[in-house]
Amino acid sequence: MLSRRVLLTAPAALVATLLPAPLFAAAPGFQRFRLGTFELTALDDGVWHRPMGKDFVRNAQGAAVRRAIADAHPRRRDTLPLAITALLVNTGTKLVLIDTGSAGQVVDTAGTLMRNLAAAGVTPEKIDIVLISHFHPDHIDGLKTKDGARVFTNAEIKVPAREWAFWMDEALPGSAKPAIARYARNARRIFGDIARDVTQFMPNQEVAPGIVALDAAGHTPGHAAFAVASGNESMLVLGDLASHPALFVRHPEWQPGWDMDGATAVASRLRLLDRASADRVPVQAYHFPFPSGGQIVRASGGYDFVPAP
Repeated sequence: MLSRRVLLTAPAALVATLLPAPLFAAAPGFQRFRLGTFELTALDDGVWHRPMGKDFVRNAQGAAVRRAIADAHPRRRDTLPLAITALLVNTGTKLVLIDTGSAGQVVDTAGTLMRNLAAAGVTPEKIDIVLISHFHPDHIDGLKTKDGARVFTNAEIKVPAREWAFWMDEALPGSAKPAIARYARNARRIFGDIARDVTQFMPNQEVAPGIVALDAAGHTPGHAAFAVASGNESMLVLGDLASHPALFVRHPEWQPGWDMDGATAVASRLRLLDRASADRVPVQAYHFPFPSGGQIVRASGGYDFVPAP
Protein backbone atom coordinates (compact mmCIF):
# COMPACT_ATOMS: atom_id res chain seq x y z
CA MET A 1 0.00 0.00 0.00
CA LEU A 2 1.26 3.48 -0.83
CA SER A 3 1.69 5.39 2.39
CA ARG A 4 1.54 9.14 2.80
CA ARG A 5 5.30 9.06 3.47
CA VAL A 6 5.92 7.30 0.15
CA LEU A 7 3.80 9.80 -1.74
CA LEU A 8 5.50 12.76 -0.08
CA THR A 9 9.01 11.46 -0.79
CA ALA A 10 8.42 9.99 -4.24
CA PRO A 11 9.68 11.86 -7.31
CA ALA A 12 7.15 14.34 -8.67
CA ALA A 13 7.00 12.52 -12.01
CA LEU A 14 5.97 9.30 -10.27
CA VAL A 15 3.29 10.98 -8.18
CA ALA A 16 1.93 12.60 -11.33
CA THR A 17 1.32 9.15 -12.81
CA LEU A 18 -0.50 8.00 -9.68
CA LEU A 19 -2.86 10.87 -9.03
CA PRO A 20 -5.55 12.59 -11.09
CA ALA A 21 -5.42 16.13 -12.42
CA PRO A 22 -5.22 18.90 -9.80
CA LEU A 23 -8.35 20.11 -8.12
CA PHE A 24 -9.25 23.61 -9.23
CA ALA A 25 -12.34 24.38 -7.16
CA ALA A 26 -13.70 22.96 -3.94
CA ALA A 27 -16.50 23.46 -1.45
CA PRO A 28 -17.73 21.29 1.43
CA GLY A 29 -20.39 19.56 -0.68
CA PHE A 30 -18.76 19.47 -4.09
CA GLN A 31 -15.34 19.30 -5.68
CA ARG A 32 -14.47 20.27 -9.21
CA PHE A 33 -11.56 19.10 -11.34
CA ARG A 34 -10.41 18.89 -14.95
CA LEU A 35 -10.12 15.96 -17.31
CA GLY A 36 -8.74 17.27 -20.59
CA THR A 37 -11.20 19.97 -21.60
CA PHE A 38 -14.01 18.47 -19.51
CA GLU A 39 -15.02 19.96 -16.17
CA LEU A 40 -16.08 17.31 -13.64
CA THR A 41 -17.85 17.93 -10.35
CA ALA A 42 -18.18 15.38 -7.55
CA LEU A 43 -21.46 15.95 -5.70
CA ASP A 44 -21.90 14.78 -2.12
CA ASP A 45 -25.23 13.13 -1.26
CA GLY A 46 -24.31 12.09 2.28
CA VAL A 47 -23.41 8.77 3.87
CA TRP A 48 -25.20 5.42 4.10
CA HIS A 49 -24.27 3.45 7.22
CA ARG A 50 -24.76 -0.11 5.98
CA PRO A 51 -25.39 -2.77 8.66
CA MET A 52 -22.80 -5.52 8.81
CA GLY A 53 -24.61 -8.80 9.45
CA LYS A 54 -23.30 -12.35 9.29
CA ASP A 55 -23.53 -12.41 5.47
CA PHE A 56 -21.84 -9.04 5.05
CA VAL A 57 -19.05 -10.76 3.07
CA ARG A 58 -20.15 -14.16 1.85
CA ASN A 59 -16.82 -15.81 1.10
CA ALA A 60 -14.39 -14.47 3.72
CA GLN A 61 -13.66 -15.29 7.34
CA GLY A 62 -15.34 -12.89 9.73
CA ALA A 63 -12.09 -12.16 11.54
CA ALA A 64 -10.39 -11.05 8.31
CA VAL A 65 -13.31 -8.81 7.42
CA ARG A 66 -13.35 -7.27 10.90
CA ARG A 67 -9.61 -6.54 10.66
CA ALA A 68 -10.06 -4.82 7.31
CA ILE A 69 -12.90 -2.71 8.67
CA ALA A 70 -10.99 -1.87 11.86
CA ASP A 71 -8.00 -0.73 9.81
CA ALA A 72 -10.20 1.67 7.85
CA HIS A 73 -12.62 2.69 10.62
CA PRO A 74 -11.15 1.95 14.08
CA ARG A 75 -14.28 3.02 15.96
CA ARG A 76 -16.80 1.32 13.70
CA ARG A 77 -18.49 -1.79 15.11
CA ASP A 78 -21.80 -2.65 13.48
CA THR A 79 -22.16 -0.49 10.38
CA LEU A 80 -19.93 0.46 7.47
CA PRO A 81 -20.05 4.08 6.26
CA LEU A 82 -20.52 4.29 2.51
CA ALA A 83 -20.38 7.74 0.98
CA ILE A 84 -22.81 8.53 -1.85
CA THR A 85 -21.22 10.66 -4.56
CA ALA A 86 -22.69 11.47 -7.96
CA LEU A 87 -20.57 12.88 -10.78
CA LEU A 88 -21.44 15.78 -13.07
CA VAL A 89 -19.55 15.95 -16.37
CA ASN A 90 -19.53 19.18 -18.38
CA THR A 91 -18.29 18.20 -21.84
CA GLY A 92 -18.56 21.75 -23.17
CA THR A 93 -21.67 20.86 -25.14
CA LYS A 94 -23.59 18.70 -22.66
CA LEU A 95 -24.12 18.57 -18.92
CA VAL A 96 -24.16 14.89 -17.96
CA LEU A 97 -25.08 13.61 -14.49
CA ILE A 98 -23.97 10.07 -13.63
CA ASP A 99 -26.42 8.65 -11.06
CA THR A 100 -28.78 10.80 -9.04
CA GLY A 101 -28.36 10.10 -5.33
CA SER A 102 -31.01 9.01 -2.88
CA ALA A 103 -33.19 12.14 -2.63
CA GLY A 104 -33.43 11.49 1.10
CA GLN A 105 -35.61 8.44 0.40
CA VAL A 106 -33.17 5.71 1.47
CA VAL A 107 -31.62 6.82 4.77
CA ASP A 108 -31.85 9.99 6.84
CA THR A 109 -28.10 10.59 6.59
CA ALA A 110 -28.18 10.99 2.80
CA GLY A 111 -30.07 13.30 0.47
CA THR A 112 -27.95 16.42 0.00
CA LEU A 113 -27.18 16.11 -3.71
CA MET A 114 -29.66 18.74 -4.90
CA ARG A 115 -28.43 21.24 -2.36
CA ASN A 116 -24.85 20.66 -3.44
CA LEU A 117 -25.78 20.79 -7.12
CA ALA A 118 -27.22 24.25 -6.44
CA ALA A 119 -24.07 25.22 -4.52
CA ALA A 120 -22.08 24.23 -7.60
CA GLY A 121 -24.18 26.68 -9.63
CA VAL A 122 -26.30 24.17 -11.56
CA THR A 123 -30.08 23.92 -11.62
CA PRO A 124 -31.78 20.58 -12.45
CA GLU A 125 -33.29 21.83 -15.70
CA LYS A 126 -29.79 22.51 -17.07
CA ILE A 127 -28.90 18.80 -17.04
CA ASP A 128 -28.95 17.41 -20.60
CA ILE A 129 -28.33 13.71 -19.93
CA VAL A 130 -28.73 11.52 -16.85
CA LEU A 131 -26.80 8.26 -16.96
CA ILE A 132 -27.86 5.50 -14.57
CA SER A 133 -25.38 2.79 -13.60
CA HIS A 134 -28.01 0.46 -12.10
CA PHE A 135 -31.41 0.50 -10.45
CA HIS A 136 -30.64 0.41 -6.72
CA PRO A 137 -32.58 3.15 -4.88
CA ASP A 138 -29.53 5.23 -3.90
CA HIS A 139 -28.77 5.64 -7.62
CA ILE A 140 -32.23 6.27 -9.11
CA ASP A 141 -34.40 7.82 -6.40
CA GLY A 142 -33.00 11.28 -7.16
CA LEU A 143 -34.81 11.20 -10.51
CA LYS A 144 -37.98 12.14 -8.62
CA THR A 145 -38.96 14.06 -5.51
CA LYS A 146 -40.62 12.35 -2.59
CA ASP A 147 -43.91 13.53 -4.08
CA GLY A 148 -43.17 11.82 -7.39
CA ALA A 149 -42.34 14.90 -9.47
CA ARG A 150 -39.68 14.54 -12.14
CA VAL A 151 -36.53 16.46 -11.16
CA PHE A 152 -34.42 16.69 -14.33
CA THR A 153 -37.20 17.91 -16.58
CA ASN A 154 -35.09 18.55 -19.70
CA ALA A 155 -32.74 15.57 -19.44
CA GLU A 156 -32.62 12.47 -21.56
CA ILE A 157 -32.48 9.55 -19.12
CA LYS A 158 -30.28 6.66 -20.22
CA VAL A 159 -30.16 3.27 -18.49
CA PRO A 160 -28.51 -0.13 -19.11
CA ALA A 161 -30.77 -2.28 -21.29
CA ARG A 162 -30.08 -5.43 -19.25
CA GLU A 163 -30.89 -3.56 -16.05
CA TRP A 164 -34.20 -2.39 -17.49
CA ALA A 165 -35.12 -5.88 -18.69
CA PHE A 166 -34.51 -7.40 -15.26
CA TRP A 167 -36.03 -4.83 -12.91
CA MET A 168 -39.00 -3.84 -15.07
CA ASP A 169 -40.14 -7.43 -15.62
CA GLU A 170 -43.76 -7.43 -14.48
CA ALA A 171 -43.39 -10.89 -12.90
CA LEU A 172 -40.38 -9.99 -10.76
CA PRO A 173 -42.01 -8.38 -7.70
CA GLY A 174 -44.13 -11.45 -7.06
CA SER A 175 -41.45 -14.05 -7.63
CA ALA A 176 -38.25 -12.64 -6.13
CA LYS A 177 -36.72 -12.52 -2.66
CA PRO A 178 -38.15 -9.69 -0.49
CA ALA A 179 -35.23 -7.27 -1.02
CA ILE A 180 -35.22 -7.84 -4.79
CA ALA A 181 -38.99 -7.46 -4.95
CA ARG A 182 -38.74 -4.20 -2.99
CA TYR A 183 -36.13 -2.81 -5.37
CA ALA A 184 -38.26 -3.88 -8.35
CA ARG A 185 -41.31 -2.06 -6.99
CA ASN A 186 -39.18 1.02 -6.41
CA ALA A 187 -37.83 0.90 -9.97
CA ARG A 188 -41.37 0.75 -11.31
CA ARG A 189 -42.31 3.70 -9.08
CA ILE A 190 -39.44 5.75 -10.51
CA PHE A 191 -39.66 4.75 -14.17
CA GLY A 192 -43.26 3.61 -14.63
CA ASP A 193 -44.78 6.87 -15.88
CA ILE A 194 -41.67 8.08 -17.75
CA ALA A 195 -40.79 4.80 -19.50
CA ARG A 196 -41.36 6.24 -22.98
CA ASP A 197 -38.77 8.95 -22.25
CA VAL A 198 -36.05 6.52 -21.15
CA THR A 199 -33.31 5.42 -23.56
CA GLN A 200 -31.65 2.03 -23.06
CA PHE A 201 -27.99 1.40 -23.85
CA MET A 202 -25.68 -1.57 -24.20
CA PRO A 203 -22.05 -2.05 -23.07
CA ASN A 204 -19.40 -0.38 -25.27
CA GLN A 205 -21.90 2.16 -26.54
CA GLU A 206 -21.13 5.88 -26.45
CA VAL A 207 -23.85 7.28 -24.22
CA ALA A 208 -22.75 10.94 -24.18
CA PRO A 209 -19.93 12.90 -25.80
CA GLY A 210 -16.70 11.28 -24.60
CA ILE A 211 -18.49 8.78 -22.33
CA VAL A 212 -18.72 5.05 -23.13
CA ALA A 213 -20.70 2.51 -21.10
CA LEU A 214 -18.77 -0.53 -19.82
CA ASP A 215 -20.01 -3.94 -18.75
CA ALA A 216 -19.67 -4.20 -14.95
CA ALA A 217 -22.34 -6.83 -14.29
CA GLY A 218 -22.60 -8.83 -11.10
CA HIS A 219 -23.55 -6.25 -8.52
CA THR A 220 -26.81 -6.23 -10.45
CA PRO A 221 -27.59 -7.97 -13.78
CA GLY A 222 -26.96 -4.87 -15.89
CA HIS A 223 -24.65 -2.81 -13.70
CA ALA A 224 -22.62 -0.39 -15.85
CA ALA A 225 -19.40 1.53 -15.35
CA PHE A 226 -18.34 4.39 -17.61
CA ALA A 227 -15.13 5.41 -19.37
CA VAL A 228 -14.80 9.18 -19.69
CA ALA A 229 -12.25 10.59 -22.14
CA SER A 230 -11.26 14.08 -23.22
CA GLY A 231 -8.23 14.63 -25.40
CA ASN A 232 -5.39 12.47 -24.12
CA GLU A 233 -6.89 12.10 -20.63
CA SER A 234 -9.36 9.49 -19.42
CA MET A 235 -10.87 8.06 -16.26
CA LEU A 236 -13.14 5.25 -15.13
CA VAL A 237 -16.37 5.87 -13.25
CA LEU A 238 -16.88 2.60 -11.38
CA GLY A 239 -20.34 2.94 -9.86
CA ASP A 240 -20.76 0.14 -7.30
CA LEU A 241 -18.04 -2.08 -8.75
CA ALA A 242 -16.30 -1.95 -5.35
CA SER A 243 -18.35 -0.48 -2.53
CA HIS A 244 -15.50 0.21 -0.11
CA PRO A 245 -11.80 0.52 -0.98
CA ALA A 246 -10.43 -1.08 2.20
CA LEU A 247 -12.52 -4.18 1.59
CA PHE A 248 -13.33 -4.76 -2.06
CA VAL A 249 -10.37 -3.04 -3.71
CA ARG A 250 -7.84 -4.47 -1.27
CA HIS A 251 -9.62 -7.84 -1.47
CA PRO A 252 -11.31 -7.84 -4.89
CA GLU A 253 -12.26 -11.53 -4.59
CA TRP A 254 -14.49 -10.83 -1.58
CA GLN A 255 -18.21 -10.95 -2.31
CA PRO A 256 -20.41 -8.53 -0.36
CA GLY A 257 -23.91 -9.72 0.38
CA TRP A 258 -25.41 -7.02 -1.82
CA ASP A 259 -23.72 -8.30 -5.01
CA MET A 260 -26.47 -10.30 -6.70
CA ASP A 261 -24.08 -12.55 -8.64
CA GLY A 262 -20.92 -12.70 -6.57
CA ALA A 263 -18.74 -14.58 -9.04
CA THR A 264 -19.65 -12.31 -11.95
CA ALA A 265 -19.12 -9.25 -9.78
CA VAL A 266 -15.62 -10.46 -8.85
CA ALA A 267 -14.76 -11.02 -12.53
CA SER A 268 -15.98 -7.51 -13.41
CA ARG A 269 -14.11 -6.02 -10.46
CA LEU A 270 -10.82 -7.70 -11.33
CA ARG A 271 -11.11 -6.74 -14.99
CA LEU A 272 -11.78 -3.04 -14.38
CA LEU A 273 -9.42 -2.63 -11.43
CA ASP A 274 -6.69 -4.20 -13.53
CA ARG A 275 -7.51 -1.81 -16.38
CA ALA A 276 -7.40 1.20 -14.08
CA SER A 277 -4.10 0.09 -12.59
CA ALA A 278 -2.43 -0.89 -15.86
CA ASP A 279 -3.53 2.27 -17.70
CA ARG A 280 -2.80 4.49 -14.67
CA VAL A 281 -6.07 6.35 -15.11
CA PRO A 282 -7.95 7.99 -12.24
CA VAL A 283 -11.18 6.46 -11.01
CA GLN A 284 -14.34 7.73 -9.40
CA ALA A 285 -16.38 5.28 -7.30
CA TYR A 286 -19.86 6.00 -6.01
CA HIS A 287 -19.34 4.82 -2.42
CA PHE A 288 -15.68 5.68 -1.80
CA PRO A 289 -15.05 8.42 0.79
CA PHE A 290 -15.99 11.81 -0.66
CA PRO A 291 -14.89 13.17 -3.12
CA SER A 292 -14.55 9.52 -4.14
CA GLY A 293 -11.74 9.90 -6.67
CA GLY A 294 -8.17 8.69 -6.87
CA GLN A 295 -5.95 6.01 -8.32
CA ILE A 296 -5.91 2.21 -8.28
CA VAL A 297 -2.46 0.66 -7.77
CA ARG A 298 -1.39 -2.96 -7.52
CA ALA A 299 -0.69 -4.42 -4.09
CA SER A 300 0.15 -7.87 -2.80
CA GLY A 301 -2.97 -9.99 -3.11
CA GLY A 302 -5.10 -7.25 -4.61
CA TYR A 303 -5.08 -3.52 -5.19
CA ASP A 304 -4.97 -0.31 -3.18
CA PHE A 305 -6.88 2.92 -3.63
CA VAL A 306 -4.83 6.13 -3.39
CA PRO A 307 -7.25 9.05 -2.83
CA ALA A 308 -6.74 12.21 -4.85
CA PRO A 309 -5.10 14.94 -2.74
